Amino acid sequence: MNAPAAPARDPLAPPLLDAQGRRMTYLRLSITDRCNFRCTYCSPASWGGKKDLLSAAEFERIVSVFASLGIQRVRLTGGEPLIRPDILEIAQRISAAPGVQRVAITTNASHLERLAVPLREAGVSQLNISLDTLSEETFRRISKQGDFAATLRGIDAAARAGYDSLKLNVVVMRGVNEHEAPALVRYAHERGITPRFIELMPFGQGTPVPTAELIAQLQAAGLPLAPEAAEDASSTSSGPARYWRSPGGRVGFISPLTQNFCGGCNRVRVASNGDLRSCLGGRAQAPLHQLIRGGASDVELALAIRRALGEKPDGHRFTEAGNASTLLPMMGIGG
Repeated sequence: MNAPAAPARDPLAPPLLDAQGRRMTYLRLSITDRCNFRCTYCSPASWGGKKDLLSAAEFERIVSVFASLGIQRVRLTGGEPLIRPDILEIAQRISAAPGVQRVAITTNASHLERLAVPLREAGVSQLNISLDTLSEETFRRISKQGDFAATLRGIDAAARAGYDSLKLNVVVMRGVNEHEAPALVRYAHERGITPRFIELMPFGQGTPVPTAELIAQLQAAGLPLAPEAAEDASSTSSGPARYWRSPGGRVGFISPLTQNFCGGCNRVRVASNGDLRSCLGGRAQAPLHQLIRGGASDVELALAIRRALGEKPDGHRFTEAGNASTLLPMMGIGG
């Protein structure tokens, strides 16, 4: 007598696993690939941008399907997400989606003086703010279009607005800003913000500085640093950063080149036109927007998502010879 067949698995039920069995709980959703700064390491002059970006309702639909599959945290990225005129509507829709526990935004802060409080009221609980330098001259070297004064005002507005978490993301480039690391730590801690130093990835111009070298530099400058205990780090972070403790607070380091974090990946990315990208370091994609606009059901969207993640590689391949030349600019991926 044959054993009864196992019940069919509900494609809309968690968990959402990739090809290596890693559980996906974190969606990075780009809502625009346009930016008002155009930094050299992120947005080359040749990048023209995607066409036909998704609407607030379409973003909500995608997030709702992902949430049913087990995504708990959504980060809105860009480009610069705050340049979208409907950013508050998008934040409200996504924060209200059943299953979404946290909505975060990565921003250059240039619009935060006006939007810091409204975004928090719309359901955003965390901001990651990009600031690579405290020197206006160096700022202009990195971004000829950016507004340095507006960025600093926006950071101060965010510090006053009562967010659960504020982080300052610093991309470190040799010969450009690595000497500013101690001052950036002090600047962030004075405002209750956690600074995080990021090894430059091979998407644009510049030379990276290894994390170990930067930690040694900070310690030589008189900043005591001690690695955070694993249990403390795991209880407060779901991303790739490794945290150290200093007298003024935490300091984070994101080291995609020298301390590969792919083994613990829990992230999936959707670009501003609806292309699902299973890995930051690849070109494979699934056109969710075509499915949505073609009348696909939630089940069909879920199956397309699962198929794409079934092809997710075990790592980003950034350090392999010749791979950097095949990568899209950071603006085209969504950070």
